[in-house]
Amino acid sequence: MAVPNFKSDVEAVDALAKAYQNLRAEIGKVIIGQEDVVKNVLISLFSNGHSLLVGVPGLAKTLLVSTISEVLDLDFKRIQFTPDLMPTDITGSEILNDNKKFDFAQGPIFANIVLADEINRTPPKTQAALLEAMQERSVTVNGVRHLLPSPFFVLATQNPIEQEGTYPLPEAQLDRFMFNIPLDYPTYDQELAVVKGTTGTTKATLNTILTGEEILYFQQLVRKIPVSDNVVEYAVGLVSKTRPKTERATANVNDYISWGAGPRASQYLVLGAKCHAAISGKYSPDIEDVQAIAKYVLRHRIVRNYKAEAEGITEEHVIEALF
Repeated sequence: MAVPNFKSDVEAVDALAKAYQNLRAEIGKVIIGQEDVVKNVLISLFSNGHSLLVGVPGLAKTLLVSTISEVLDLDFKRIQFTPDLMPTDITGSEILNDNKKFDFAQGPIFANIVLADEINRTPPKTQAALLEAMQERSVTVNGVRHLLPSPFFVLATQNPIEQEGTYPLPEAQLDRFMFNIPLDYPTYDQELAVVKGTTGTTKATLNTILTGEEILYFQQLVRKIPVSDNVVEYAVGLVSKTRPKTERATANVNDYISWGAGPRASQYLVLGAKCHAAISGKYSPDIEDVQAIAKYVLRHRIVRNYKAEAEGITEEHVIEALF
């Protein structure tokens, strides 16, 4: 499908809001509940960021990602991370062909949507290969750079319970993810609906809502949305408050946080707020839009100290106190 052609940016933002509602409705045929998760995954997709989903097994993380790829008509690959996974298992490698020449065989990273399942189960060397691809949107094999397809979106999952045999992502690598999205158990009624819907013979038919071209258009549109100075100042102020022992740090932060968020957090707060405003039918973000996504942007960028852990103070407690 060709690139959308709208008379004005206002019309385009209206189209984005409508596309978002259609996506929610279509995904809702398969995914019961998890409204916040779906919303934030779509915001990070339209903002051209990546997301980290944290939740116990069986909460439909994989199903969510494959459903999104289906309604967006995008190529989807899943990589199951294990302790013996090598970087070339992700990026691809060169293979000797019949003519005694090396051909590059693309790895599973060459897709529009990549699900990195249990990313903390693989050694740092392999994690680094994925994170280079996320940042540069290309991979380098034997000194040759290969560009990844566009749009390119990584959804990584982490299991918070089993910490045996895991390699936690370092803070520098966590910083590459725009959002850290926690998944919770469904409510009783939601689980009832899930069980009824998945133990019979009925299977939902999904329609394609957007194409890759349209997503690239909307990603550019989100960047064009105007934002007032007071909103940018609020976002940057929020991030600078998370840095302990600095002039803007709050008493809470000085007490409970050992490291604060970096400048990338401010960039993602503004980008995410623009997208949050657009899908809510607004043409410019306000402070409420920044607050709506702040937890997801900051949660994995601040490091609690021993005192916070001992007193049971979570990252959310600290972030909410900043508003």
